[in-house]
Amino acid sequence: MSLRRWLPWLIFGAPVAVFVLWAIPTNPALFFKTFLNGLTLASLYFLVASGFTLVFGLMRNVNLAHGSLYLFGAYVGWFTGEHTGSWVLAVAAGFLTAAALGLLLQVLVFRHMQGEDLRQTLVTIGLSIVLADVMLWAWGAEIYTFDPPALIYGSTVLPLVEKFPTYRLFVLFASIVIGFGLWWLLARTRLGMMIRAGVDDRGMLAASGVNVQRVFALTFAIGAGMAGLAGVVGGTALSVSPGEDTRYLLASLVVVIVGGMGSVVGAAIGALLIGLAEQFGLAYAPTYSVVFTFVIMVIVLAFRPRGIMGKAA
Repeated sequence: MSLRRWLPWLIFGAPVAVFVLWAIPTNPALFFKTFLNGLTLASLYFLVASGFTLVFGLMRNVNLAHGSLYLFGAYVGWFTGEHTGSWVLAVAAGFLTAAALGLLLQVLVFRHMQGEDLRQTLVTIGLSIVLADVMLWAWGAEIYTFDPPALIYGSTVLPLVEKFPTYRLFVLFASIVIGFGLWWLLARTRLGMMIRAGVDDRGMLAASGVNVQRVFALTFAIGAGMAGLAGVVGGTALSVSPGEDTRYLLASLVVVIVGGMGSVVGAAIGALLIGLAEQFGLAYAPTYSVVFTFVIMVIVLAFRPRGIMGKAA
């Protein structure tokens, strides 16, 4: 039993330790810059996956249109920023419009398919295709970018890596704050208690006088809004273009599966592992970088089928 407990750490940790001992003396600047890039990419993945873990991991709603909510929020945020000149309004618009679209999805689709995973999967795949075509028609195939506020624009001087984009450091800080806020919402508030109780025993919660459908609709809206917010944040750090919806949907799936369904802490751990693996793969082994993500999934699922922080149903 003890060996089985420590075996995954040995399988995963030993190669990582050997790599770190080799990489730092060889080129410390490259190593630490890649590490920071991995942290900021993990922060972006967490912002997207935190909404997905509410909807998919906690409420057990298979929403494969989550990536479309990310891209829709990004496009609306870009449109708002272009016409108002305010990045803050762009973030607010991305969050609110994605939340509104998510609320419609919950009321019109998921409310009538509760517990029917296959139907939810097929319907949301169809919706994601339709939404992708609508957004392509509305905004074209151009690549859009945001300009962050002057306060977080430019570079910050850091030890070893010299200059690093200030905005990426802001994304890292914002994801930590948002992650703590979501954890507090689910673990320490009445709404979080009702969400968890509704998932475990909806009938008993309804019998206590709580409007379960309203609680679920609000939770779904928050999860969708997080995707829209991440769209604006990610579009500022990188860019907004067709195809980003699929990329971030897959990233969210991997993060939630690795971290554990329904766990905000698990989503943070999963995002950290996947973000670092992608960036170090691109820096040191670009030909095989995509393999590292699947290696992490295989190791985790082999020893923790429910994910790192996943719990028995």
